[in-house]
Amino acid sequence: MGTDKEPPSPYTALLLERRQDILLISLNRPEKLNALSVHLQTELSDALSAAAADSSVRVLIVSGEGRAFCAGLDLHEFPASLTHFQNQNQDRPQVQSQDRPQNQNIFSQLEQFPLPVIAAINGPAITGGFELALSCDLLIASTNARFADTHGQIGVMPGAGLSQKLSRIIGLPRAMAVSLTGEFLEAETAYAYGLISHLVQPGALMPLAWRLAGQIAAGQPAVIREMKRVIKEGAGATLARGMEMEREAHERWTREMDLGELVSRKNQIFQRNRATPPNR
Repeated sequence: MGTDKEPPSPYTALLLERRQDILLISLNRPEKLNALSVHLQTELSDALSAAAADSSVRVLIVSGEGRAFCAGLDLHEFPASLTHFQNQNQDRPQVQSQDRPQNQNIFSQLEQFPLPVIAAINGPAITGGFELALSCDLLIASTNARFADTHGQIGVMPGAGLSQKLSRIIGLPRAMAVSLTGEFLEAETAYAYGLISHLVQPGALMPLAWRLAGQIAAGQPAVIREMKRVIKEGAGATLARGMEMEREAHERWTREMDLGELVSRKNQIFQRNRATPPNR
């Protein structure tokens, strides 16, 4: 899969790479462990808005340059970086337009991004960086990744979902231990807990991210978007309501689908899988 030629990037704290219908956004403050300065938050917000409005993008990958994924809000800019996040978190419209939403912080932008988002976690994801990863849909990591919630040690309450999301993923006792002690969670433990879906050696991380993104992008875009919506909204509802949401979506798509195209795509998938040896 070739890399499309892109015009010069308007960003200084981000690196963008486009491969056909997949966009990679890399945080680019490696000397600061990709800490979220006001400048980086502003650029990332703009890049996410632009990607959400670009109908040719089907999958988004978020990663970090250097040895860290993200060290959280930039403590060297406190309280400016925290104030910027809080200001973006206030007076947010209840219904977001898909055209470059306003007054959203980067965490809610990722959370509400209409397309699948893969977090390729190449190194430490600390506090706000941990929350940034949890705002994505699919978390994959290299063995260099580490996770920590140091809100309690720093003395600030979480504000981007860590206190609520983590327990729903790894269970209440484990989440309590992670957040109340501030201890680092190694990549192998995070994988065992189910926090990340794939764990690979550092050199294999980005090839894996591009491969998974390519598999997602090969799906039917409208169905993929609807599946993401139903899965995420259903996860926050009762099982009965989640089943109802799925049934409603299924019935709507059944009425609208082209049966001939569906059979053709199904046959192509079977043929492709017969020709592909199983992963080991």
